[in-house]
Amino acid sequence: MEYTTLGKTGLKVSVAGLGCGGFSRIGQGAGKSEAESVAIVQQALDLGVNFIDTSAAYGTESIVGQAIRGRDRDEVVISTKATVGRGDGLKSPQKMVASLDQSLQNLGVDCMDVFHLHGVAPESYAYACETLMPVMLREQEKGKFRFLGITEVPPNDAGHVSLAQAVQTDCFQVIMIAYHMLHQSARKFIFPHTLERGIGVLIMFAVRLLFSEPGRLGYVVGKLVEEGQLNSDLVDLKDPLGFLIHDGGARSVIDAAYRYCRHSAGSDVVLFGTGNPDHLKDNINSILSPPLPEADVERLETLFGALTDVGLDAPGRVKR
Repeated sequence: MEYTTLGKTGLKVSVAGLGCGGFSRIGQGAGKSEAESVAIVQQALDLGVNFIDTSAAYGTESIVGQAIRGRDRDEVVISTKATVGRGDGLKSPQKMVASLDQSLQNLGVDCMDVFHLHGVAPESYAYACETLMPVMLREQEKGKFRFLGITEVPPNDAGHVSLAQAVQTDCFQVIMIAYHMLHQSARKFIFPHTLERGIGVLIMFAVRLLFSEPGRLGYVVGKLVEEGQLNSDLVDLKDPLGFLIHDGGARSVIDAAYRYCRHSAGSDVVLFGTGNPDHLKDNINSILSPPLPEADVERLETLFGALTDVGLDAPGRVKR
């Protein structure tokens, strides 16, 4: 495993981080037993993954708690979250504190390493900062968590409006952002600021259905060509990312996806999620692989660098 320092937090973290949400929820989304999901977390830890990300909303905190029980607390960096909400569903400060306390209990720890304000939509950002943050900082002073983070709502904030504000402040030590081969906008608009300020960056959405579901990538790229966002003369509609797979290049599109995110300047931890032991090993191997060839990266960024709002869809929806 390779390790890096998460921004200015001083936390030594694995560059591959196990995400316990997403479609899989470490196997819970696929009908796996709790014991099987516990085994996935333990397998990741045994392979050197020390960054584990979960959330009250995922329903996997207790599983992570079981998996880390008996291990040296210093061996695991734990990240969890409480959803802020939006509109009439904004969470009160009291409910945020209650969520934090419940997360600590679920995980069986006295202190979280990173606690995030979760899914902060642009219209909720001011509320999160002005109403919730002062209360959560008091909880931090009590020793309930070490560093405050913030996550975006990718399908509803493709332009990173919330995080663009967050990275201009010193309020958040860590951010979680959607970033992948066809959604590269963070490279231009967010990473320069996080690098300058020493804000830790967690990458989510490195691999979504866009890259893993057969036929979806071709369909989405075809729609982009129809809309005039891509030049059909430059893109192979039958195999849009096939140029990445060759001797000396990527082994597969998923391998390319993880490697691209891992080696983008500004990326600290690439989160991956799975309930499959073999996929877990494959994902880690990809994240630990060398950068993609420079010519492939240049072509990838030339072709797709101007796109946004691609592949940020929920299960069952094919979004642009």
